[in-house]
Amino acid sequence: MKELQFKTNINCGGCVSKVTPALNATEGVCEWNVDTTNRNKVLTVKTDSLAASEIIATVAKAGFKAEAL
Repeated sequence: MKELQFKTNINCGGCVSKVTPALNATEGVCEWNVDTTNRNKVLTVKTDSLAASEIIATVAKAGFKAEAL
């Protein structure tokens, strides 16, 4: 399993609740969380099969930006 990290603009609980359905529905995402206390709002995703670009696309569909760290 690999762990991918992204700088995002997911900066509050409301934002997390908006991105949750998209990430939970993405096959290959084993576990994820967003550190909203970090100034870069770091999204950490554990996956067996997904590429960083696929996570970025999923986050974008939910209306947020993400860039690989």
